[in-house]
Amino acid sequence: MTDSAATGADYFDDEPEPGTDAGPGGTPGSGTGAQVPDGQQTVEHIADEIRDDIRLGHVVDDDVNHVLQEHLDGAGIAMRPEDVDTLAEEIERDAST
Repeated sequence: MTDSAATGADYFDDEPEPGTDAGPGGTPGSGTGAQVPDGQQTVEHIADEIRDDIRLGHVVDDDVNHVLQEHLDGAGIAMRPEDVDTLAEEIERDAST
């Protein structure tokens, strides 16, 4: 392994920094190797992707609920049908503004 010129630490160090759950050089929440909990972040990421697809014309408003459910199923996220409907409506509303 090569050493980093600035710190003398291993450049390709796969071990987490001591005292953190983060990857090399990262601290939780820093965006640099941090561990991110799955749940809410994943739902928000899926919603953002669908908003972008609507804006690009890849998804029409009538299909948002169906596309959202497919994405959630693919990510292994279970939501009540009422919550999926509510989120789909929010996505449609956000994408139209």
